[in-house]
Amino acid sequence: MEHLKKLTVKQRRELILIAAILVTAGLLSAVFYAGNRKAPEQVVVTVDGKTVAALDLYKDTDMIIDGLGGTDHLVIKDGYASITEASCPDKVCVRTGRIHKSGELIVCLPNRVVVTIEGGE
Repeated sequence: MEHLKKLTVKQRRELILIAAILVTAGLLSAVFYAGNRKAPEQVVVTVDGKTVAALDLYKDTDMIIDGLGGTDHLVIKDGYASITEASCPDKVCVRTGRIHKSGELIVCLPNRVVVTIEGGE
């Protein structure tokens, strides 16, 4: 604190100006980030690269997905999507758990199934 007392009035004003600019930049970044985020609205299911379903993330759904190598059981409940059962041997898609944020996905490679959360328009 003693070194702050040794600063001239001009140096103190410069420090205050720099702090104000940093705070303003942080606030503007937060506003733009929050304003540009799209709320996730859809669960998109693709099999072998082809979209087979686009479902509402906020509507509870229970669906069997017929993949190329077997089936996956997709459950959408309380704004979360998950694959609860799969016919594949490794069950990585089941262990992925629940997803709910835009951009998150669940992949079942043996069945060639991809479940993705996408934001609204």
